[in-house]
Amino acid sequence: MAMQQEWANKDYYGDLGLTSSASAAEIKKAYRKLARENHPDSHPGDKQAEERFKRVAEAYDVLGDETKRKEYDEFKSMMNSGGFMRFGGRGGSGFPGGFRTTGTTDFGASGFDDVGFGESFGQGGGFSAEGSLGDIFGGLFNRGGGTGRSARPTRGADVETHITLDFREAVKGTTIPVELTGEAPCTDCHGSGSATGKTSTCPDCGGSGFVSEQKGAFGMSRPCTRCGGTGQVIEDPCPTCSGSGTVRRTRSITVRIPAGVIDGQKVRLAGQGEAGPNGTPAGDLFVNVTVRPDTVFTRDGDDLAVTVPVSFTELALGGAVTVPTLDNPVKVKVPAGTPNGRTLRVKGRGVARKSGTAGDLMVTVEVQVPKNLDATATSALRAYAQAEKDSGFNPRAGWAGAPTGNE
Repeated sequence: MAMQQEWANKDYYGDLGLTSSASAAEIKKAYRKLARENHPDSHPGDKQAEERFKRVAEAYDVLGDETKRKEYDEFKSMMNSGGFMRFGGRGGSGFPGGFRTTGTTDFGASGFDDVGFGESFGQGGGFSAEGSLGDIFGGLFNRGGGTGRSARPTRGADVETHITLDFREAVKGTTIPVELTGEAPCTDCHGSGSATGKTSTCPDCGGSGFVSEQKGAFGMSRPCTRCGGTGQVIEDPCPTCSGSGTVRRTRSITVRIPAGVIDGQKVRLAGQGEAGPNGTPAGDLFVNVTVRPDTVFTRDGDDLAVTVPVSFTELALGGAVTVPTLDNPVKVKVPAGTPNGRTLRVKGRGVARKSGTAGDLMVTVEVQVPKNLDATATSALRAYAQAEKDSGFNPRAGWAGAPTGNE
């Protein structure tokens, strides 16, 4: 069961920034996004990006396959429930769904074809007495045949928190202090759980972390209660943490939010969750981000959008208008005769991408009609209206059956 140890140390859903309830489409979408962002071709020489890319690819290899995902979920469920191989009588216990029997509760000499494994292993039918336990569990653990196993706790608990950012903070990226309350390494024993650092092999499990007992034709394994599955016992427990290596306290960390996060996105910070027992790695921190709307900009992917008020003459005669950006304002040329509501594109003034490029700024012009005109402006506008009529211009020509002339 070599795959068991490997899966016990993995959090494939966390590597993709998802939860176990994610759909197949969400898994595929998250994989494509993260693989594109961390591809080695886009980050030559960046070992961290290469490592992230490998983790994402490995996670998708399991979660993207329906059969492997089911096996992984069943294994994680068993590990979380504190059991490893438990087989009961009628109906069984330990495995999700249990082992069902049809007509017998004797697992000794009654013949294994009476035992249904369809629910527990995602396969149809039973199995033959000619097979071995390694054959039975091969599918569950990706068909690995090894016998080595360990119940050693692998990491601390994951933590979720929530932050709210201004629109521009989310677009440009920011750092924000966050206070977390949970398990943290004991400062007196430095997370080891031992006052002097001395440990010895657990006499109950011989250092394996498991104890086994025979029940008829089946052997059962469970985490050793004496050592908690670590395989080691602490001879002189730290009085501050009682040998756990962790204490509950409030700590403040600075969270770096990358540029371009969107409302509702979850940012994963590896190793920033709760400390693991007795020096094992910490869990991950998942930061749920809410983004406040901006009074000027809206966002569509990597593009920013802004609506700029203009006068009729600016559209009719053309010119340049000053438009705000996330940095300094820019001048945008408005061609003569531009219709109201037209959108002009300013390249490279949108949301920055990890590749070093940026989206565009989409500028929509919107005519503002003056409510009060003085005598001079009114006279000039009346003169223009007459000249416009004399030239033959009719704004409603061809509209809803209107005549094509200037009537």
